[in-house]
Amino acid sequence: MTTIANHPERNIIRVQLRQNMVLKALGETDLTALEAQLSIVDRQKGEFLLHQGVKEMEQYFLLDGILKRVVANPKGKRMILRFTEPRDMETSYAAWRLQTPTPYSIVAVTKARVAKLALPQWVEFMEKIPPLKASFNYEVMSLMSEIMAHTITLHLLDAPGRVQRFLRKHPELVDKLPQKELASYLNISSETLSRLKQAGKIHRPAM
Repeated sequence: MTTIANHPERNIIRVQLRQNMVLKALGETDLTALEAQLSIVDRQKGEFLLHQGVKEMEQYFLLDGILKRVVANPKGKRMILRFTEPRDMETSYAAWRLQTPTPYSIVAVTKARVAKLALPQWVEFMEKIPPLKASFNYEVMSLMSEIMAHTITLHLLDAPGRVQRFLRKHPELVDKLPQKELASYLNISSETLSRLKQAGKIHRPAM
């Protein structure tokens, strides 16, 4: 973990931050002020950024790689709630506001790099910039809506339907995700996913 100012790839990181869906509307002065509070961390595949059940939470801006949000029950059964791509963010804002432990983990699906800061710092920063706060709140609501839609999909659609919906909603992720991760997200086995592909029942939507 290091600051942006001391990072050997700081110029690239600054460009990536300016492309983030939440931060891209910030002016240079505000971005510079935020950069001074951010730390850069790298995670290898399978490493955790956040553990389910903790109360010390952080705000994450994904620069490279893919993350997943995962919830587990006491017996160890896991469900992937969503994947996070570069230019996107991850947060435990709702749990922080409710003063409850975070209800999920955030894990690196691939090698990943994120810019992060403690949630209290992030909230204090964005409270001073109403357009930023509005953009952030919109993204938080969008994430919640996305996760709810995914959960409903698992109950209402059969396996081919789930795969087709994912291809339609996230075509850019299909070739980047390990098949095991995609199958887990869709609540099917890797073997079933392979069979569907081989049987020609999965068609990539036209671009």
